[in-house]
Amino acid sequence: MLQVTEIFASIQGETSHIGLPFAFVRLAGCNLRCRYCDTTYAYEGGEALSIQEIVSRVEIFGIPRVTVTGGEPLLQPEAFDLVTAFLDREFVVLVETNGTVPLGPLDPRAVKVMDVKCPGSGEDRKTVWENFSALTARDEVKFVVASEDDYRYAKEIMGKYCMNSPFSVLISPAFGFLPPEKLAGWMVGDGLSARFQLQLHKIVWGPDARGV
Repeated sequence: MLQVTEIFASIQGETSHIGLPFAFVRLAGCNLRCRYCDTTYAYEGGEALSIQEIVSRVEIFGIPRVTVTGGEPLLQPEAFDLVTAFLDREFVVLVETNGTVPLGPLDPRAVKVMDVKCPGSGEDRKTVWENFSALTARDEVKFVVASEDDYRYAKEIMGKYCMNSPFSVLISPAFGFLPPEKLAGWMVGDGLSARFQLQLHKIVWGPDARGV
């Protein structure tokens, strides 16, 4: 059984799959308390569901793509089996993780999206750095930047772990903390080898909407 905060269908608001219709499974529980967290409601609680119940609810949407997210979804050991269950049914599966749980056991067919926490989150340097070696060309690393200090930190980590790497690097401004044009300007000025992104779902439905 897994503790599930919500299951819904929407567009993917982030990652290189941005804009595509996706099903979302948000699992409950998180081991971090980021300053700018927009899913504090997923910290605890949730509905207890079996893997089959979760898969059945997602299949109703008729969308062949699913994101498993949280909270931190991989805190629940059964989440690894859930990901494999979706992959065995030929879903494209994205797993959004904060990188504090070892990724080696995750089914290699999944797309890992690892969010490396910057100092502005209040939860920096908790990443399992060995996880970078588990990333492949299908995977992505994300930095959420709330200040120029965060941006410099992201560049430092990129220089150490992301140079000549097969995976993609994404950088986002923390919503409500950093004007997007500032981040875009820094990236252009540095000619940074990373993709700027905004949280599209917040632009479409607003920052406080749930189930989107």
